[in-house]
Amino acid sequence: MAREHRPAAAGANDRVTTLRQLRDCPEIFAELQTLEQEGAGELAIQQRLRKQFPDAVVRAVVTLQELRRRAEPKFSRAAQMWFDRQGFEQATGETVAIHKAHRFTRPTWDLCCGIGADAIAIAANVAVTAVDHDEATLLQAEWNAHVYGVQDRFTPLLADVTTVDPGDDLIHIDPDRRAGNRGRAVRLEDYQPGPEFLDRMIAQRSGGAIKLSPASNFGGKFSGCEIELISLHGECKEATVWFGELAGEAPFRATVLPQGATLAGDPFDFDPVIDPLGRYIYDPDPAIVRAGLVDALAVEVSLSRLDDAEEYLTSDTLVKTPFARAFEVLDVVPFKDKALRGYFRAASFGQLEIKCRHVPVDASALRRKLRLDGSDAGVLIVARESGKARGVVCRRCD
Repeated sequence: MAREHRPAAAGANDRVTTLRQLRDCPEIFAELQTLEQEGAGELAIQQRLRKQFPDAVVRAVVTLQELRRRAEPKFSRAAQMWFDRQGFEQATGETVAIHKAHRFTRPTWDLCCGIGADAIAIAANVAVTAVDHDEATLLQAEWNAHVYGVQDRFTPLLADVTTVDPGDDLIHIDPDRRAGNRGRAVRLEDYQPGPEFLDRMIAQRSGGAIKLSPASNFGGKFSGCEIELISLHGECKEATVWFGELAGEAPFRATVLPQGATLAGDPFDFDPVIDPLGRYIYDPDPAIVRAGLVDALAVEVSLSRLDDAEEYLTSDTLVKTPFARAFEVLDVVPFKDKALRGYFRAASFGQLEIKCRHVPVDASALRRKLRLDGSDAGVLIVARESGKARGVVCRRCD
């Protein structure tokens, strides 16, 4: 397994040393588990562990244990994986990574590989060179490759990603969105490496993918590419820019996981069809909304918009689609405090979910104003219809 070494800062060396000490010390994990089973608090656990192990190793194991627990919904082998806080928070979840990996059918370079989530998913099928400039992060990625049993197709490379040459191999790029510890960046101009490098990769490489935040300002920036918005359990997780031989024909795609349903199209090919509120109202999946494919979905499944400024859709007959959640309309109330209080005082709701998109609503404050002492569960969708804000009282169809 090839690896390129380069001089590292003292702080980076300290992190690597601590990681290696922790990995070579299985007894600290056993002791931590025993203390947790005894019900010891966090402070007591650290005090007990420090009597037997170095402070840096104790801090590392406590943090790792916390991150492994948090990672359980995200990774099937979280209990054995290696993370630091930034690496965990920026890592692609396993379900999304596996979905993306299906497009990579020949050797691939994963640039800015982090703790290795995307590289590991791709390495299930093809050889991967995982590149990162941080030695401790790369070490965690290498160990995680062993956790998933793909180490024979996983080559870690310690290097500045802007200096490596992947040749004709495919590439996957996950730019650092937390460079300089300034918080999570949304603007592509704040990514590291930034737009100039990304544009150069698109122009010079045969094909690949760039991982972006779904909230990033990608609109109008990747001509000739396919931008796939990916949601998982109703939360938009990622915007993937596919380019070269890996790009599809449509400029935008929305994919809903775990169902695996996908819809592709050009938002400019569809005009909004607006109709009055029918018996059912639909809340499109956030991947559909962020991809600009609300009108494409409406055409696909025969729905209409309530208003050209709203993404909510409607119909008189129930349509089942993985791309939108359906609600049966029970009533429509003017969006005014007096009208809403009067309606819910006479109704029998005990639980009320409040949803909105473009009408500003403080859901907690509104809920406190309403009398909800019944037994029914309902939903209040605040939306514009013909330019006017209305409260649509409904119940879930699923």
